[in-house]
Amino acid sequence: MSIVELRRYTLHPGARETLIELFEREFVTGQQAVGITVGGRFRDLDDPDRFVWLRAFPDMARRRRSLEAFYGGPVWREHRDAANATMVDSDDVLLLRGPGFTPAPAARRVLATVCHPTDPAAFDAYAGQHLGPAHALHRTEHAENDFPRLPVRTGEDVRVWFGPAEPPPWPTRQLRLEPVTTRPGPGSAA
Repeated sequence: MSIVELRRYTLHPGARETLIELFEREFVTGQQAVGITVGGRFRDLDDPDRFVWLRAFPDMARRRRSLEAFYGGPVWREHRDAANATMVDSDDVLLLRGPGFTPAPAARRVLATVCHPTDPAAFDAYAGQHLGPAHALHRTEHAENDFPRLPVRTGEDVRVWFGPAEPPPWPTRQLRLEPVTTRPGPGSAA
């Protein structure tokens, strides 16, 4: 299992494609070069001003070292102003433990579920019955955020998975996502 960040950015109206182009051109390889595994990148189909993405690290210590290297390095330094100009908020981040997630190359839509279970044992029973390995189940990582320059949400215990499943009996939020490798076409919500 890896340490995974599920990051949801709120962008200025009309800025999503600008950020995606910059992200794909500069930030994927820039992060990979310092040991970060960049996972799925998505357009939120229900909000044209949202960009959702995942990145993973082997453990918390390497997360800190990799983030220090990237955010103190030349790629971020050169492109941070352009990236930040697209964003209203980049602090909606869940710190998780799980396998990470990258959609299949042919995927056109992905459903992500963020669940707030009130009974961990009951959730484990639900997961055993309704979620398989393809759902890439993630759980809150409760370790202290040792890179406070990038805030993460705290005080929550969540489970996140990808793909359809029987709705759980706890509060959930579903994200309908389009992988960024899919170009928006006529009638697209993007």
